[in-house]
Amino acid sequence: MPLPDLLRVVLLVFSAVSFVVLGDTAGKLMTSAGVAPFFVAWSRFALAAVMLLPFSGLTRAELPALLSWRVLLRAGFIAAGISCILTALRTEPLANVFGAFFIGPVVSYVLAVVFLGERVTARRSLLLGLGLLGVMLVVKPGFGFTAGMGFALTAGCFYGSYLVMTRTVAADHRPRFLLMSQLLIGTVLLAPLGLSTDLPAPSLSLALLVAISAAGSGVGNYLLVIAHRKAEASLIAPLVYSQLISATLLGGLVFGDWPDLWSLAGLLLIATSGLGSLLANRTR
Repeated sequence: MPLPDLLRVVLLVFSAVSFVVLGDTAGKLMTSAGVAPFFVAWSRFALAAVMLLPFSGLTRAELPALLSWRVLLRAGFIAAGISCILTALRTEPLANVFGAFFIGPVVSYVLAVVFLGERVTARRSLLLGLGLLGVMLVVKPGFGFTAGMGFALTAGCFYGSYLVMTRTVAADHRPRFLLMSQLLIGTVLLAPLGLSTDLPAPSLSLALLVAISAAGSGVGNYLLVIAHRKAEASLIAPLVYSQLISATLLGGLVFGDWPDLWSLAGLLLIATSGLGSLLANRTR
C-alpha cells in the first residue's frame, strides 16, 4: 500500500478507536457514579442499533441469518465482553483496563490455531508474547491484582473469542450486516439484565452520557467497517493498538488516572507489539 494511503488508513482507524474510547469514558463516568454496568451496556447496544439501522442496508432476506448459531454466538461474545469491560471501568483506570483487554489478540491467535487450523509463525508468536508480557505488567497478577482487572481480562477473552467467530462468518455476510447483527442481538440479550437493575433517575446529564456512550461506540465501529473496506484485516488489526494512546490521554485528563511506571512499561510493550505487527505486515 502506498504511504499516503497507509497514512489515511492509520488516521481512520485511530479516529475509530478514539470514538470507542470516548464511549467507554462516558460509560466509566456512569458506572463510577453507581449506574449498573448492564444498563449502560444495554443502552449502548440499543441506541447504537437505532442510530446505525438506516445505514445498515439490512434486507428482509437477511433476517433469518440473525438466528444462525454462529451469528448469535458472535454477538453473545461481544455483548458479554462489553458488559465485563464496563464492570471493570467502574473501579479501574481507563488505560489499565484497555491494557488488560489486549489479552484478546493472544486468545484469538490460540483459538484460531486450535479450531481454525491457522499456521503458527515464529514472528507473530514472538510479537504476541511481547504483548502478553505487557498485559501482565498492567494486570500485575499476584501483586496489586484486583477484581476489576479480572473483569478486564475476562472482557479480553470474550473479545478474542469474538474475533475468531468473526473470521468464521466474515465470508458469508456483509460487514454492515455483521455490525448490525451484533447490535440487534446484543440489545435483546442484554435487555433482561439491563432493565431488571435499579434504573437510574432520569436527568439531562445521564441522557447526555448515555448518548455519548452509544454514539462513541456506534460511530467507532462504523468507521472500522469503512476501514476494512479500504485495507486488509491483517493491516488494521495492529492499528487497533493505538487505542491505548486515546485511553491513556482520556483517562488522565478526565479522571486524573495516569499509569504508574509498571503499567506504563506494560502499555509501551503492548504498543510495541502492535507496531511490530504493523511493520511486519507492511514489509510482507
